[in-house]
Amino acid sequence: MPYYRRVGEVPRKRHTQFRQPDGSLYAEELVGQEGFSSDSSLLYHRYAPTAIVAAEEFTPPAYTRVPNLPLKPRHLRTHKLDGAGADPILGRQYLLANDDVRIAYVLADRPSPLFRDATGDHCLYLESGSLRVESPFGVLDAVAGDYVVIPTSTIHRLVPTGDEPVRLLAVEAAGHVGPPKRYLSVRGQFLEHSPYCERDVRGPDTPFQVDGEDVEVLVKHRRGWTRYTYARHPFDVVGWDGHLYPWAFSIHDFEPITGRVHQPPPVHQTFQGPNFVICSFVPRKVDYHPDAIPVPYNHHNVDSDEMLFYTGGNYEARRGSGIEQGSISLHPSGFTHGPQPGAAERSIGADFFDELAVMVDTFRPLDLCDAATACEDDGYAWTWARKG
Repeated sequence: MPYYRRVGEVPRKRHTQFRQPDGSLYAEELVGQEGFSSDSSLLYHRYAPTAIVAAEEFTPPAYTRVPNLPLKPRHLRTHKLDGAGADPILGRQYLLANDDVRIAYVLADRPSPLFRDATGDHCLYLESGSLRVESPFGVLDAVAGDYVVIPTSTIHRLVPTGDEPVRLLAVEAAGHVGPPKRYLSVRGQFLEHSPYCERDVRGPDTPFQVDGEDVEVLVKHRRGWTRYTYARHPFDVVGWDGHLYPWAFSIHDFEPITGRVHQPPPVHQTFQGPNFVICSFVPRKVDYHPDAIPVPYNHHNVDSDEMLFYTGGNYEARRGSGIEQGSISLHPSGFTHGPQPGAAERSIGADFFDELAVMVDTFRPLDLCDAATACEDDGYAWTWARKG
């Protein structure tokens, strides 16, 4: 995360004696990226974070991946997926994946187990409901419209709160996710032209401690999954500081960049990951050139697949295609895509678009997973051939 945060009690100097009330030392844990050469945080535990008493292989829910063949645009209806009685981690239904990123959807009504993904960051988007993210860094509350970024190897638990289940889109990276570098100074501060800034970002602000012994934690790592049993609960941190921690940002705080003519997707970019980007399409004033055509022009992104998750409002370019709340469209490299027939003419004269969508563009092809096949609208690819 681009700015420093300090929570709870920490000593004045790092790596110096910091003692508990009984005189014993607190146990330091440095959590850092790129081998001590990038962002890190320093946590102070009451008990040793290394103490495990058991480890066994764990078999997670399975899913398969198949290529997008025949190559064509796809429409997935996530609200058609079965999901009652799921938790926000093990209940995820994987839709699309490649070696850089996995995209899943879940309807969850119960807490997840304690979980650590040692293979990459997670970027979660809450379509509806509310969620509490618990971790050694503290508690982070999220509501509909929030993105939550969970750094690699953070032990965490996701707890649905409120009266309705959580609908969640999970983007799981094989690496790190953060703000686009072009919006940051050389020292990591958001620049003036960034569509969001530090004031919009939320992080844990108080320590969160849970007592317990023989606590199970599921760990996904580069060779599979392992279930560890920790001697003491890992949520025993009295204080921490640094630049690496779970954080949240609301899509409603994204300030759109507009122009006289239609602006390309990079102006909507919100995050970057390894070989992919995440963009936010929000309600906004649209193009104000007197001859402007506000909807996108036909385009062929020759180096990327484009996935768009429709999460609110009316998406003008897709009217008449069957797109609805919770829909996902996949427009692959190798196929020119654009607005539905008649959309360009209908958009002329519009001065405002009321739409909300999350886009993931990948630079390697996305495969289809089981859940995608289960909720696909088979007629979507042919909708451009209809008369407008």
